[in-house]
Amino acid sequence: MELRHLRYFKVLAQTLNFTRAAEQLNIAQPPLSRQIQQLEDELGVPLLERSRPLRLTEAGRFFQEHSSQLLEQLERVCSDTRRVAAGHKRWLGIGFAPSTLYGALPDLIRRLRSLGDIELGLSELITLQQLDALKSGRIDIGFGRMLFDDPAIVQKVLRQDPLVAALPAGHPLLGRAVSLEELATQPFILYPASPRPSYADHVLGVFAGHGLSIHVAQMANELQTAIGLVAAGVGIALVPASVQRLHRDDIGYTSLQDSSITSPIVVSYRAGDVSGVLQRCLQLLNGHDE
Repeated sequence: MELRHLRYFKVLAQTLNFTRAAEQLNIAQPPLSRQIQQLEDELGVPLLERSRPLRLTEAGRFFQEHSSQLLEQLERVCSDTRRVAAGHKRWLGIGFAPSTLYGALPDLIRRLRSLGDIELGLSELITLQQLDALKSGRIDIGFGRMLFDDPAIVQKVLRQDPLVAALPAGHPLLGRAVSLEELATQPFILYPASPRPSYADHVLGVFAGHGLSIHVAQMANELQTAIGLVAAGVGIALVPASVQRLHRDDIGYTSLQDSSITSPIVVSYRAGDVSGVLQRCLQLLNGHDE
């Protein structure tokens, strides 16, 4: 499937007339008919009822709506690309672990957007994925939970986030600070399942450092999935305290007796990157926790 198929179909869906569509596209009608037929053959479904008047099928109406959105998004990307190339906008790619969105990162994003001359690209990535994305140039800065020894990447701990236990509503451990020994008797939800090492290994290390092991009832790929499994009573989870901003009636949070048990919030960027847009972002981080 090529872009011209989408563009041709968009005009035909608007006019519902092969002759008028061909005129608007400045092509002959037979090539237009062939292109639309190729599109239908590739999709494996008819997009048009070739009657008089011409009508879109149900699948055609669905394809029209969503393909139009894709074309509009592509036009915005092309326009922004030209503005970046002309120096009117600067590009900043940001990678973030999901749990960092519950702290000051949203405010940082708002402030960057308010500058007006920075185009942001946001990618949900755990820390290990951020390192690869930084090296490949997909992102320029990352916010995660793990520290790695990599000479190509600069990492700084912005702050230590206390860990709390997420428990299903009504759980007997709610309402008071709990010990790791008490938590170790419970089935656990760990996340993310992959890639590793990740925050899941940090949680395992917390218990191992105190001579404890846990029973992993379920691995989850996403924080939200883990919280949902906690609500369902499948197990409990150890999460950063900032996640408590995610309010749900079917779960509760309780602090740990050992307040030194934390998870770092880590900012990562390429070593030697002195670009103005990255430096502006780092300046805005001053006074922020994340």
